[in-house]
Amino acid sequence: KLIVLHDVEASWTTEQLMAYLEEAKSKSQDLPPPFKLLKIDTLKILHKAHSFKTNNPVINLDHDDWILQEGRTLEDSGVENETEMVAFQLSAYEAYKANPVHKW
Repeated sequence: KLIVLHDVEASWTTEQLMAYLEEAKSKSQDLPPPFKLLKIDTLKILHKAHSFKTNNPVINLDHDDWILQEGRTLEDSGVENETEMVAFQLSAYEAYKANPVHKW
């Protein structure tokens, strides 16, 4: 599910963006309960504006260097205006990456 976050500053740290996202999740009327209750611990750049998107319909398995690191600013992490990001549980990502099977 998509959540559009407005007024995000490039000077924010990964932790600040994660807190802002958690607040947006809890207030969202569009997210069903499973998404609201899912505990996320990782953010990764999915797509930068005006660049190519991944062919994987689930998540971009390339560019593990696009996973945002704690303590770094968004700018230092390569986040730009209109960057699309994905939020997930790192353990689930690693399990999917080890066996990327689509089950639908």
